[in-house]
Amino acid sequence: MAMGEFDLIRRCFAQPAQALLPDSQVRLGIGDDCALLQPSPGKVLAVSTDMLVAGRHFFPDVAPHALGHKALAVNLSDLAAMGARPLGFTLALALPQADEAWLGELSAGLLALAQAHHCPLVGGDTTRGPLNLCVTVFGEVSAGAALRRDAAQPGDDLWVSGQPGEARLALEGLWDRDWARASLTGPHGTQLRARLERPEPRLALGQTLAHLSLSTGRTLAALDLSDGLAGDLGHILHASGVGATLHESALPLSDALRALPTPYALDCVLHGGDDYELLWCAPPSLRDAVRAAAQDSGTAAHRIGQIHREPGLFLQANGGQRQPLAARGFDHFAP
Repeated sequence: MAMGEFDLIRRCFAQPAQALLPDSQVRLGIGDDCALLQPSPGKVLAVSTDMLVAGRHFFPDVAPHALGHKALAVNLSDLAAMGARPLGFTLALALPQADEAWLGELSAGLLALAQAHHCPLVGGDTTRGPLNLCVTVFGEVSAGAALRRDAAQPGDDLWVSGQPGEARLALEGLWDRDWARASLTGPHGTQLRARLERPEPRLALGQTLAHLSLSTGRTLAALDLSDGLAGDLGHILHASGVGATLHESALPLSDALRALPTPYALDCVLHGGDDYELLWCAPPSLRDAVRAAAQDSGTAAHRIGQIHREPGLFLQANGGQRQPLAARGFDHFAP
């Protein structure tokens, strides 16, 4: 017998919110017209929505467990970019058909990540249509601690977490590009696929940077890398009214990227997408504190450039001159 909408919710997604939080701030979850969330005293809500569309953001044959993980991960990454702690999320889901086995795997991937980060599912909607997942996530952060795109200042260091560019290399391999094909079948193939399909939101790092911002009285600029390092950095530069120079020698190239010809490796790092690493700015006086914050959160951090008053984005090449760099990233409306 085919599942109806409410059977689908009950079988695959319903769970007590309190099962995920020992002292839950979810006052009312799934089953009513609205969820009720209670922020902590002195905190403000941080809210973000992301949509994943089949054929645009993921391959239609992607493993449903991985798709469920990623649907929530990309939203949690937005909370990380603000230094916020998760409170809960909603899921709006369009399905061509109600396949219980497929949905069971999707919900398992989604809810496993939710439980790992104490972020319960508190509501949503389902309908028939082309495969589409839309998650709205709710978090909280002290107003004075929130990381912001408009807070970069001349003289700041530029930092990035993790290994940007690996997700782009995996995508190019799945598209069967000649230069990327061998990467997926080589020793780094499993890692590359995981970076594309199962990104890990840097929540601990974001919250630690927010505490640093609050304790020093200096708001730090940050965002998460969803559309490519250069393109996303351009958002900080525009919002803050500054420019930046990246140093090619400081860009963190993973072993998989180092195996590529340099132009391809740089394109992956600078103009790829789906990394969900954090990019942030901090004054040189906080270098030791930033390194400690990264270490405390178990995340690698790399100092890759500087912010300056001169407008524009530049790349300082190895042993060469500084050249303008296009703030180019993924465009959802590009052909």
